[in-house]
Parts: sequence; C-alpha cells; structure tokens
Amino acid sequence: MADTVDETGVAGTADTDAAAGADTDGKSGGKTGGKTGGRTGAKSDAKAGAATPRERYRAQVRAEIKEHAWKQIAEAGASALSLNAIAKQMGVSGPALYRYFAGRDELITELIRDAYRSLADAVHAAAVTGADPAGLAHVLRDWALADPHRYFLIYGTPVPGYHAPEEITGISSEIMADLLTACAALEPDAPGTPPGTPFAAHLADHRDWADGHPAPPAALHRALTFWTRLHGVLSLELAGHFTGMAFDPALLYEAETDGLRAPRG
Repeated sequence: MADTVDETGVAGTADTDAAAGADTDGKSGGKTGGKTGGRTGAKSDAKAGAATPRERYRAQVRAEIKEHAWKQIAEAGASALSLNAIAKQMGVSGPALYRYFAGRDELITELIRDAYRSLADAVHAAAVTGADPAGLAHVLRDWALADPHRYFLIYGTPVPGYHAPEEITGISSEIMADLLTACAALEPDAPGTPPGTPFAAHLADHRDWADGHPAPPAALHRALTFWTRLHGVLSLELAGHFTGMAFDPALLYEAETDGLRAPRG
C-alpha cells in the first residue's frame, strides 16, 4: 500500500500492484507517425457542463501534471521526461500519478495531441478566412516561435523509445488538408510540378499522404514544397543555427514564402 491522491482531493491509500508493472518512464518502439480523418477535435478530460466534482478535480490534476511535463521538456528535452520527477515536484508518490497517466508514453501522447490540436486549430482558423499558403506559413511560424519546445515535440527528433498512436499524429492531416486547399486555389501559373515530369507522374499515383484530398498533382507538389522548405528554415532558426550569421530569419522566411507563391516566369 502506498500514499496516493484521491480524485476528490483527499489523500488515501491504493494498492500499487497495478502500477508495479508499469515502467515509470514507459518504453515502446518506433517513432511518431500515422493519420486519422475528420476535424473531430481533442477530447477534454472532463466534458464541459457535465463534469462532476471528481471529474473536474481529475482534469485539474492532469493539467498540472502536463504543466510540469512541459517545464521538464523545456529544461532537458522530451527524452528526459520522468513521472517520478513530476510526482516529487507535486509532493506526491510516484504511483499516485498512475491514476492520471499510465506511464511516460501516455503523458507524451497527451502533450503531442495538445500540440497538434493547437496548431491545427490555428491553421484552420486562418484557412477559413481565405488565407493563402503564405498566410498559413506565417501562422505556422508564429505558433512555433510562441513555444519552440512544443514545436520540436512534434516536428523535431523523435523521442527515443516512443511511438505515438495513429489517431494522435493523424491530426497533422488536418493541417495538410488546409494547406492543400490553399495551394489548389492559387492561380494556374503559380509554381507547381510541370505536367509530364517524373515527380508529377509519381504524385498522381502516390497520394495516400494527402488523406483523400482532391488536389491535383501540381497542388500536391506545391504543398509539399511549402511544407518541407519552410519547416527547414523554421527548424534551423529555432535550433539557433542562424545565430551569429547577422541576418534576420524572419526576412529569410518571408523571402521563402514569397518565392514559393510567386508566378513562374
């Protein structure tokens, strides 16, 4: 028996056998990947307007755990995330946290879900107002600069020993769908894959990553070009690789977006 935190906020006791089989820092193979359909949104820990006091308390504790987790990631990276360390910071026993997260992997999954959901919602909010690919690119940069650690959790080096469920990383397909729609709406002479090129033919038959979006091959290539080149600039900037080069990364990013959307010729 070990001290733990009751969901009503009262200290109690609980059998630790259930937690004993769980690795505090969680281990599983692979790297993040996968997709899912629809803009369903993230499920909240407690349904608004219908939450009981117990559910509200549980949601509050889970939010506090995630707040401590983000601080750990900011200080030492996601690979160093530890439920034991979070429990110590919160003044509870390690097994107590297993009532809220089964292990490190479940906690990381929640953080990834929150990050993807936040970016997908920001991009979609701009897309529904008619933002072009450059406008969406600026949303991405603003979002990333607001919290680089959140950006790197989903677009940086995969966390060793962690594999995200498909329904979590699949939220990224919503972001790409908005970008594809914006690229498809560009004027016909906007840069894209010229008809008859090997990559155009390849994209015509290899478009599973577009998750059923009807964009033509030229728009597919346009979206991929935006996504890869701008993530490249953004990742270098956030990682500090432009430090000491005496130029403004914001202007470089702007130049890239202008070049990508400018008409050919």
